Amino acid sequence: MNKINENKSIVKSVSIVSGATMLSRILGLIREQVFAFFFGASAINDAFVAAFRIPNLLRDMFAEGALSSAFVPVFTDYMKKRSLQDAFRMANLAINALLLILSLITILGIIFTPNIVSLIAPGFAETPGKTQLTVTLTRIMFPFLIMVSVSALVMGVLNSLHHFTISALAPATFNICMIGAGFILCPFFKEPIIGMAIGALLGGLTQLFIQVPSLIKAGFRYTFQISFKDEGVRRIIKIMAPAAIGLAAMQINIFINTLLASLLNDGSVSYLNYSFRLMYLPLGVFGVAIGTVSLPMVAACVSKGDIAGIKNTIAFCFRLLFLLTIPSTIGLIVLSEPIIGLIYEHGEFHQKDTIATAHALICYAVGLFPYAALKILVPTFYSLKDTRTPVKISIGCVLINIVLNLILMRFMSHMGLALATSISAGINMGFLLIILRKRIKTMDNTLAPFSFHGILESSYWRVLIASGIMGIACWYINISLDGYAIRTICGVLAGGIIFVGICKLLKVEEIESVLNMRKLKQ
Repeated sequence: MNKINENKSIVKSVSIVSGATMLSRILGLIREQVFAFFFGASAINDAFVAAFRIPNLLRDMFAEGALSSAFVPVFTDYMKKRSLQDAFRMANLAINALLLILSLITILGIIFTPNIVSLIAPGFAETPGKTQLTVTLTRIMFPFLIMVSVSALVMGVLNSLHHFTISALAPATFNICMIGAGFILCPFFKEPIIGMAIGALLGGLTQLFIQVPSLIKAGFRYTFQISFKDEGVRRIIKIMAPAAIGLAAMQINIFINTLLASLLNDGSVSYLNYSFRLMYLPLGVFGVAIGTVSLPMVAACVSKGDIAGIKNTIAFCFRLLFLLTIPSTIGLIVLSEPIIGLIYEHGEFHQKDTIATAHALICYAVGLFPYAALKILVPTFYSLKDTRTPVKISIGCVLINIVLNLILMRFMSHMGLALATSISAGINMGFLLIILRKRIKTMDNTLAPFSFHGILESSYWRVLIASGIMGIACWYINISLDGYAIRTICGVLAGGIIFVGICKLLKVEEIESVLNMRKLKQ
């Protein structure tokens, strides 16, 4: 009964985070539509993508990835073994330490921006003015790193207290600011794209401030104290340093893709960005949501020494993730062209751009489940106080990605870069799964949640069958109908109905949990 209640709690929390994240991702797609409408897949848009990639990579290394994974287990441990006020005091020290460190990084980043841009986008120099525009945009957006990092730490506090809604909604404010910037700020600048860079700064600021009232309501009060000798701060830094490498593997791979894509034709960077942003919808709604919910739950189990709870949480989250991402993968692959055309093919974004972006989306979609799985696996290792394993594997996978990039881009252009990233994510996930299974088995001498026997008896194969049948139906609709909107709407609706129907017919346990979300909220 306890296990059933825990699973219900996971689904309920995931439903809250998924709903809020869905809103944010939809607004993110509207944001990308604004970019596509005003700037298309042009050299100007390439410059913005490359410029924003720099603080974005650092954000993943210091904020939404490493910081959350390091902070949440320590904060949770303080709450369980000490008191909430002790946890808040430690959070204050962490915020101030973060502000100091990231302010120094931001200042250095602004000073050395020309060198950084030359390193990540050497091919931009061949287009007059492209490199200088990238430098200008990068300098404007560098402070975004500070705002979003503090926002991530605040989010970690709220999530540890199981307050998921407002922190999940916070990224939506960023997208709203960016959308508004396209229509309000851009017309005032000789180079309109500068308005979007300012919009990014305003978005980061609102993403932080919207969470502050909930934080105060929870009992937190900010005080200016700095101490790098505090036990909690030292524990966070000790975990965070290697975690910055381990959790940023995907972003590092995308960063490398940007560098190599800059050597290809104009528009290649934009094709990769537009396609990955679209894939980020299911990745955020499912992968990030489940990872966000599982982290504090696993951390609490570790703090209590509850090995059975760790196993149940991870196993159930994986089954739920598989149920949600596999049909999404099939749908994105089969309906890639009408989806891209419907969303982006307006203004300066033309049919050739639709086709090129759709091809990139297919290659990225192959890695959706591995991408999402890493959002669960890597933080789990850090909760178990194992920082070395994810780092070693991530470094190896980054090297594999570079080799695959250099090979595949020769034959597949920008598509090869996307496919290489997906393959390396799959390899990363595979190694972490194998090691985690051995780790848990060693801890309690019972079968871990990931075994070949367990997969055969579980819902994994049933989900694959349902997804395959759904894919065939979507493919037939795609080739039979005309118009991006009709093909997309009919494909998504019919595919969803068929998938749910087959899952119910095959008695997939997790589908009932998802369909009963409303009951769980009562």
